[in-house]
Amino acid sequence: MAIATVNPATGELVESYEPYDESRCSTVLEAASRAQRDWAAQDLGMRADRLQGLAKELRARQDEYAALITLEMGKPISQALAEVEKCAACVDHYVECGEAYLRPTTVEMGVRFSGVRYLPLGVVLGVMPWNYPFWQALRFAIPTLLAGNGVVLKHASNVPGSALALEQLALAAGLPEGLFGTVLVEGGAVIPLIHDDRIAAVSLTGSESVGRRIGAEAGAALKPAVLELGGSDPFIVLADADMAAAAQAAATARTLNNGQSCIAAKRFLVDSSVYDDFIDATRAALAALKFGDPTDPETQLGPMARSDLRDELHGQVIDTVAGGARLVAGGTPPSGPGAFYPATLLIDAGPGMVGFDEELFGPAGVVARANGEDALIELANCSRYGLGSSIWSGDPQRALQLGERVCSGMVFVNDYVRSDPRIPFGGVKASGYGRELGHHGIHEFVNAQTVYAR
Repeated sequence: MAIATVNPATGELVESYEPYDESRCSTVLEAASRAQRDWAAQDLGMRADRLQGLAKELRARQDEYAALITLEMGKPISQALAEVEKCAACVDHYVECGEAYLRPTTVEMGVRFSGVRYLPLGVVLGVMPWNYPFWQALRFAIPTLLAGNGVVLKHASNVPGSALALEQLALAAGLPEGLFGTVLVEGGAVIPLIHDDRIAAVSLTGSESVGRRIGAEAGAALKPAVLELGGSDPFIVLADADMAAAAQAAATARTLNNGQSCIAAKRFLVDSSVYDDFIDATRAALAALKFGDPTDPETQLGPMARSDLRDELHGQVIDTVAGGARLVAGGTPPSGPGAFYPATLLIDAGPGMVGFDEELFGPAGVVARANGEDALIELANCSRYGLGSSIWSGDPQRALQLGERVCSGMVFVNDYVRSDPRIPFGGVKASGYGRELGHHGIHEFVNAQTVYAR
């Protein structure tokens, strides 16, 4: 069965690719393994210099890469351009800070030398999603490569053009041939790769169900893994919040990337005293968004990545209304071609409803009310997920203290959750384990080797 690119704005087939067979996958793994051994022998400064070429190439071809992202998964072109620049900024960060992150540490034990040095593991398999075709892959790959590892990318099947473009990007940037390899395979074909002796570790960004299987296979193979999975992030609005700022951020956080982000705010938990004000302001902010053609620079909300994903989201909206929530915005797929879905808001939601309990991976969110801080925190933690969270308050210090009680890998105060190369990214509970980015991310795929010499 061919791996195809379908334009989500029109439903038209763009291009088909033949999946790699076992022999071709083995060739990619072997090339990565050979290249990695030579790469690991280079000093860190040399590796950093070579990686800097990625940033130069990304910026030189920003328009081309952004157009490809928009074509394959429907991201508004302005956001696709920002995604490419964010990848280049990630390179800049690790080139600047990588030496400090990987510098051997000394532990005073009264001998000639004692401490820890950080050595590469080998070739790391990246199983990456379609929602940020360049960013998700490169935020994993950049620190992994700088640490001396090789990378084999198994990208999502609906963004094969991006997968191949990333492989060519590495070559054009001057990285050794084979060091960054791509395999075009369907999901099930990744399992033999995990067990291949040439793969040392696995990084997955994807759904909870896929994460459970990949984690189990990596565990069976005794290989380390980072799992960045789903989220149903709470967006907590306290009674003293700046309502205009909170509502505008709520609209952005729920619709950025067409609502298809693991860290998008999905459950809006609002103090009863400001509940109606928040709903009115958020509805107005959602209504003001420009919805339509993702190639238009003014568009803020484009199509979802696939029609089946749009249909799944719509089913969740219908089920949430059937469970007792009220629909106050959107909720009706437009007629015509493409996987479009409007900004949708459901209010009076709560535990036991589909939209509250499940991840809504598209531009739909639910609003629930609670009386006071304790009740809001209890609602926030009433989820099997624990990726990001945000708290809105006129007292940021108090909000930071409340954040300690939220079961999430990230807490943002008076801002919506986002990723940044300088700080770690990841979650707890069913949102996975391990971290990407920052110094925590670069240490996920190294051997922290103890060294002791008299």
